[in-house]
Amino acid sequence: MIKVAPSILSADYVNLQPDIEKVDQAGAEVLHIDIMDGSFVPALSYGPGWVKAIRPITKMVLDVHMMVQNPERYVEDFAKAGADIIGVHVEATPHIHRALQMIQNAGATPEVVINPGTPVSAILPVLDMVGQVLVMTVNPGFGGQKFLQSTVSKIAELDAIKKEKGYDFDIEVDGGVNDQTVVDCAKAGATVAVAGSYVFNADDPAARIKALKDATK
Repeated sequence: MIKVAPSILSADYVNLQPDIEKVDQAGAEVLHIDIMDGSFVPALSYGPGWVKAIRPITKMVLDVHMMVQNPERYVEDFAKAGADIIGVHVEATPHIHRALQMIQNAGATPEVVINPGTPVSAILPVLDMVGQVLVMTVNPGFGGQKFLQSTVSKIAELDAIKKEKGYDFDIEVDGGVNDQTVVDCAKAGATVAVAGSYVFNADDPAARIKALKDATK
């Protein structure tokens, strides 16, 4: 059964605490927090202060996905704010190895992220360093996009490498995830599913979390 990571990019920013408590009580294991700088992706979102404010509200794992150029600048601030996992895009820094080292040294779990157009081969040299790999199943920066089926083969490729090398990282998928698209992801080897609009735009977010879990039993 897949772990569910609701993305607060689709939550109600004015009433964030009730939305977070709702998915927490519904059995979501992870809270996905998108950080956007208006440069790496067109959209903007909040910074470390946001994570610091969320941390006391929930015991869920806080998975901070940094869609920012040169993420090294912010690693320590997000770790101090309470991030459990910090994800950096291989496309966002020429120093991906150093960025992941910084995350580890700051006491958080390093995660490497790849966009739909980036091959798995781009992250092979750092797979032994990470606790999680995030495969973007849409182009990053906006919620509500359609799932890109072509990304499923990358999940399978990562799963094969993981088994061959004896690695222990989670494989997370993010973008266009619902109770249909999550099935192929889980079959290919995904262990964590980010769901934003599918969960938070529903009348009953708890039912949507259950549907994702039931679909991957």
